[in-house]
Amino acid sequence: MITIPNSKFQIPNSILGKEPVTRVLFVVLLITLAVLGMSLSLGDYPVPPADIVKAVLGLPTQDPESLFVVVTLRLPRVLICWLVGVGLGVAGAILQGLTRNPLADPGIVGVNAGAALAAVTLIVLFPAVPTMYLPLAAFGGALIVGCLIYLLAGTGEKSPLRLVLVGVSLAAMMGAFTTLMLTFGKISNVSRALVWLAGSVAGKSWEQLWQLLPWIVIFVPLALLLARELDTLQLGDAVAKGLGSRVTYQRSKLLLVSVALAGSSVAIAGTIGFVGLMAPHLARRLVGSIHQNLLPVAALIGGLLVSSSDFLGRTMFSPTELPCGLLTAALGAPYFIYLLYQRRQR
Repeated sequence: MITIPNSKFQIPNSILGKEPVTRVLFVVLLITLAVLGMSLSLGDYPVPPADIVKAVLGLPTQDPESLFVVVTLRLPRVLICWLVGVGLGVAGAILQGLTRNPLADPGIVGVNAGAALAAVTLIVLFPAVPTMYLPLAAFGGALIVGCLIYLLAGTGEKSPLRLVLVGVSLAAMMGAFTTLMLTFGKISNVSRALVWLAGSVAGKSWEQLWQLLPWIVIFVPLALLLARELDTLQLGDAVAKGLGSRVTYQRSKLLLVSVALAGSSVAIAGTIGFVGLMAPHLARRLVGSIHQNLLPVAALIGGLLVSSSDFLGRTMFSPTELPCGLLTAALGAPYFIYLLYQRRQR
């Protein structure tokens, strides 16, 4: 970081050249590949690395069981974890940029709770509806809550804690309605919903992967294309309008992208919290605040966080398996308190 004398402003190193960003992306990607490789190899049925490579490439393996374990059981789960983390990381970065509030996160401010309520309603009240419609329902719930937060909390120079307070209130309201659904629902449907709410990817198959993939493939590149607009909005509404930006239109597009990524991720994996808070913060420390650099790094860090949490939850206490949402919450809650303390000290 380069600090301008007699000023609070800092110039991130990433502005001076793209090499630091490339190095960070390479290192995070390398660590991610290592975690994904261990996730495919280790477990109740260990698989040699050579068999993993053959299974992924569709070649016959030395042990026929290895092909089934890797391709049918582990590979879709590993890919879903990574894609969910990518979606939540980008969603959190956009939400923090839109509100100019580093405490914003789809889970903390209630967007995930809205998605969860819509998904639980579909699971409990309409169990006959195909699961392919679950992401659409979750997207609708996330969009409604996102719009309510935007209208009630606003942006600009208002207190950065206001959005958190409004979001927590809406999350509590959505949580109450979700509990109501679980209380009066049929026990078999409620059991499905409870497993989903725990934030677990256990038992996920290729079907869920194909449901999630279009949302990530469409909305993550769209977020990267809108990165420059997000930087413009950081300057304030008056300056952004002076630069020719259609503030309301661009903000609406970015909000739509954020809730689409958060809603679809929650629909597939359940309520995995704090990833959208931690990933952008870690990315910002590594590459600065310019969103063209921040968004791809936040995406990879988000994927790494969820993949690592799922791997640890599956192997640490084997044969007992912990939901990855439990581990992300165990990491994220103290980090959120730390951020609140930091802001209070300022």
